[in-house]
Amino acid sequence: MPSREAFIGSSVGLHARPANLFVQEVTKLDIPVMLQKEGRPPVDARSLLGIMTLGVKGGETVTLSAEGDGADEALDHLVEFLKIDHDATGA
Repeated sequence: MPSREAFIGSSVGLHARPANLFVQEVTKLDIPVMLQKEGRPPVDARSLLGIMTLGVKGGETVTLSAEGDGADEALDHLVEFLKIDHDATGA
């Protein structure tokens, strides 16, 4: 199962708006994606509540893993997506 380390660029971390935008991106991919913060069990990246319970802060690094056709490309896309400060850009 491919995995990638991803830097969290949103200054508030994966809370509220940035987490919701991330869930929307993952849902578009139509493959299972898991998100893990060090020391915590992985969560389904399509679960807003699951992501928010991890308490991921801006500047931290998380691990993404995916399974299925296009997993590598999906993970590359999500790594780039997470680098953006979605609160600052209003995007």
